[in-house]
Amino acid sequence: MPYLAPLADYRLLLSVMGFDQVAATDRFADATPDTVEAILTEAARLSQTVLAPLNRSGDEHPAVVENGVVRTSPGFAEGFRAIAEGGWIGMAAPADYGGMGLPITIATCVNEMTGSACLALQLNPLLTQGQIEALEHHADAEMRALYIPRLVSGEWHGTMNLTEPQAGSDVGALRTRAEPLGDGTYAVTGDKIFISWADCDFTANTCHLVLARLPGAAEGTRGISLFMVPKFLPNPDGSLGARNSLQVVRLEHKMGLHGSPTAVMAFESAKGWMVGAPGKGMAAMFTMMNNARLGVGMQGVSVAEAAFQQALAYAEGRKQGKTASGEAGIIGHPDVRRMLMEMKAETFAARAIGLACAVAIDMGRATGDAGWTARAAFLTPLAKAYGTDTGNAVAQLGVQVHGGMGFIEATGAAQYARDVRVTSIYEGTNGIQALDLVGRKMMDDGAMAHGLCDEMAAAAARAPADLSAPMLAAIDTLRAATAALLAQGPLDRGGSAVAYQRAFAQVLGTHFHLLAAEADPARLPLARFAVTRLLPRHAAWAAEVRHGATTLFDLTPEALMA
Repeated sequence: MPYLAPLADYRLLLSVMGFDQVAATDRFADATPDTVEAILTEAARLSQTVLAPLNRSGDEHPAVVENGVVRTSPGFAEGFRAIAEGGWIGMAAPADYGGMGLPITIATCVNEMTGSACLALQLNPLLTQGQIEALEHHADAEMRALYIPRLVSGEWHGTMNLTEPQAGSDVGALRTRAEPLGDGTYAVTGDKIFISWADCDFTANTCHLVLARLPGAAEGTRGISLFMVPKFLPNPDGSLGARNSLQVVRLEHKMGLHGSPTAVMAFESAKGWMVGAPGKGMAAMFTMMNNARLGVGMQGVSVAEAAFQQALAYAEGRKQGKTASGEAGIIGHPDVRRMLMEMKAETFAARAIGLACAVAIDMGRATGDAGWTARAAFLTPLAKAYGTDTGNAVAQLGVQVHGGMGFIEATGAAQYARDVRVTSIYEGTNGIQALDLVGRKMMDDGAMAHGLCDEMAAAAARAPADLSAPMLAAIDTLRAATAALLAQGPLDRGGSAVAYQRAFAQVLGTHFHLLAAEADPARLPLARFAVTRLLPRHAAWAAEVRHGATTLFDLTPEALMA
């Protein structure tokens, strides 16, 4: 089945999430209903007709290194050019630098569509969008003027270089160094791993944002600075000069996302320019990472939507046995219907959480209101973790719906499961997202968590009685879990983190189902399924929260091996 963009979901959710508030601000006044509709419709066309046909090509013909040059999958250059020429890279970038200046919310919808169509290719502009935002907030005027317009146009593309062999989640352990050259530039030396789209053959320059340590810098993250280290050294007018002393050492052989080249990079006294202040590299990089965390959460939704559509088409066409409902395809079997309903319901809930986060980001930027900014910060780890957990779960259900054919690569169901797996790992594992949620995001003593519970309770009270009662009970359970979490020390919070994250997301996602059903009664059957079949899962996770780290360390490493 060809991919079809879920435009009806976007229209409904933009209304439910209060996108009209965003469009009413001075900053985003151009995001009128007609403009938004035109953008979504054209992005759907691009995704369905240009990008979706490339998905299998990227999987079957991975990027390779030939004579030091990365050769990308067939059709990717043309697909990228269509993205760039349509202005899609710079949707949310400032108009002063050639961008559209649109809300992140609309860019998030578009990125979901392009990710459903071809996730491996979509990762390239997603990273560039994050780099544009980092430069906008932290680079000096000269660097912004030189780099951002060329990133927006797709003439150049951007990467982020954090991880090293000995420094994964512990970024503060990095060893890459930057030596001042006396003219305002630096010689950057070190090795980086897991660098997505570290090079390609369809942009003129690759712009690496690299974390490195200055001579005598403090240990840990406080001693890290950020540098722009381009593949080719640009002249002041933007023309390209000499090749910089950096190279792709090799491309990794990966489980999935074969069309997206993931490289080991070597910087050998490569010339770089500092972005932001010395020792403030992590703050600058986090601007890019937070942008990417929402984007990666929506990548999970992207794959979930594509996997669901394919599984639905297969279930309708596959005739196997006599179904209890009398329907012709296996879609008439109760267990197959259960899987499809779960796929649809969880995908919708994850999409809703991601768009709620995007609206909060837009409102924070447009109004400067600290409450919106705090809301966006709280929702970001939920959007990333729930979106990617959903992508993985839905892709696996898609394989199951296909039965034995799901295990056969020719159907494409397995590719979704392989491609989406990394999303719960990169841009901060989902465990790290959970630690962020129960740590930094709870420094307000749970005010944001309880505020969201209040909002959910108010909406639940308006729902039909059979949905209202279980939802209100779930919110009470979530409040109790929040109180238990706040009473725990660091070790117990670490043991509770993922369970709390999942419980909160399950209840919040169900809340958005109820809001959707309130706005459109045709959505009531899906909301009823979410409340009766999926919401009860929160109780098990909430119970786990109360136990903290209890039993986690009862076995020594030696005993675990016994």
